[in-house]
Amino acid sequence: MPDPVLKQGKKRHGTIYFLLFSVAIGVISAAGALVFRTLIELFQTAFWPPGTTFLGQTLAASPWLTILIPALGGLVAGIFIYRWVPEAKGPGVPEVIAAVATRQSIIRHRVTFLKALITSLLIGSGASVGREGPIVQIGASAGSSIAQLFRLDPDMRRVCLASGAAAGIAATFNAPITGTLFALEIILLDIEVAYISHIIVAAVIASVLSRFFWGNFPTFEAQAFHLNHYGELIIFLFLGLLAGIAGITFLRLLSGITRTFDRLKTPEWIKPGLGGLLLGIIALWCPNVLGVGYETVNEALANSLGLKIALVLLIVKMLATALCIGSGMSGGIFAPSLFWGASLGLAVGIVAEQLFPALAIAPGNFALVGMGAVVAGTTLAPITAILTIFELTNNYETILPLMVACIASTLVVRTLYGYSAYEMKLLHQGINLVRGHDVGVLQHLHVRDFMSVEFEAIRTFTPLSEIAVRMEQAVFPHFIVLNEKDELTGVLSLRDLKGTFPDYEDLRDVIVAADLMSKDVISIAQKDTLEKALYLFEEYRFSLIPVTQSTDQRAVVGVLIKDDLLRAYREQVLKDRVLSSMIQRPG
Repeated sequence: MPDPVLKQGKKRHGTIYFLLFSVAIGVISAAGALVFRTLIELFQTAFWPPGTTFLGQTLAASPWLTILIPALGGLVAGIFIYRWVPEAKGPGVPEVIAAVATRQSIIRHRVTFLKALITSLLIGSGASVGREGPIVQIGASAGSSIAQLFRLDPDMRRVCLASGAAAGIAATFNAPITGTLFALEIILLDIEVAYISHIIVAAVIASVLSRFFWGNFPTFEAQAFHLNHYGELIIFLFLGLLAGIAGITFLRLLSGITRTFDRLKTPEWIKPGLGGLLLGIIALWCPNVLGVGYETVNEALANSLGLKIALVLLIVKMLATALCIGSGMSGGIFAPSLFWGASLGLAVGIVAEQLFPALAIAPGNFALVGMGAVVAGTTLAPITAILTIFELTNNYETILPLMVACIASTLVVRTLYGYSAYEMKLLHQGINLVRGHDVGVLQHLHVRDFMSVEFEAIRTFTPLSEIAVRMEQAVFPHFIVLNEKDELTGVLSLRDLKGTFPDYEDLRDVIVAADLMSKDVISIAQKDTLEKALYLFEEYRFSLIPVTQSTDQRAVVGVLIKDDLLRAYREQVLKDRVLSSMIQRPG
């Protein structure tokens, strides 16, 4: 029999050993962020005339340069993407999610370097994309590479990949909490609590190093935030609703432009160049759309833009970003979402200031909350959006308006559209995720092949005393309740018995199963697919679903346990990956 003390000691040593991986991932991700940002600055200096800011450089450029530089940058990037690293195409975050869901958290080693090179070239040449998504992919690739190098198991690879993603965001914004929540809410969705500490360590290390590289200064120059009157919350709610509509508008625009470029009968590597050419033409009229756009965001936060300018920038920046990503460029949507949010929020704030002068509204505050609201709508990650803005301002007064606006925005997008920008990109690739699992993998697996035919069943008239004895003896304390015709009529679990504990002696022979069971039972037919079963598990949060002979017959033939479904999913993913690698291996 193993010594429990020795076993616990080995577990502690393993935890400490793995924390060293988290430290290494944090260091490498921060270094990757440093190299990435340095490359962006080098390309901006090389391509554009001198200036104190990137916006100043683009304003000083001749019309021909404004058109040609984005076009040539897109063309060169297109060659790299489609020849050597196709997974570098797009925002970066969907590729990381897909790696977790369908490739056992394996990302090719070359992605770390080439993603940084390609995206920095594009941003340096003026592409209207963000640097956060690529940094997430760079950090995740570094974490995955370390896990592969040391041959860690799939669970540890997931944690390493998520740690790299968190470290990338933390290094970008100097915000370790934001990085951690981004990894948990967007990349992983579900993880053992014990592993969260490893992600936090990587994010903190990366954040500390970012302060060493760039100093402890905020990414954005926000004014002091004050909620002058609780009546402003109604306006913040309205801003959140508009932010959700703005998010849907962008997602539909991006989807339409992507389909348009897909239909073009030109080589794939040329399309980013075409997107860059169209971007350059737009920039002749509105140079603010070029690059990440943080200078314009700071102007919005300082209330330095007028109402018309804010609305024009909102619309044109959306179009510019959709053109860049839809044409196949590499770059994120996080920074553009902040740009749209600041523009939208400022516009709402200016109008509200004119309509309600007694509230003493500061439009810059609405620009700040708008940033979080649009990020929440486009990513469907409200907690990350709230903590991003809070951590950038370190002002607790922002929390209540952010909660109101971000939750409203998320509900609008989830209700009226259903998918985030990342999920939409994966759907375009044929990957449909539910809680981080590609349900397409389960389309051809049927319930009857994975259900358990051995299950605990009781009758509707079974007394509480017998139920208590059966419950104590059962390994899995969930009972299928059958009527006198052996038909499914309810489900009884330990939770249903809790109310009887104080008066058990008085009730043991009085109450029967029919009085305690849950009558609203969700069941599934044995011919149904595991894809349908996964949707049911996620919608109703069950751990077990009764299986019936068919949809119109209530005779129970087995039960499907969620853990068995997830085990089938992992085995199928592994099988698909092994077969794919065998097919691709030269003969």
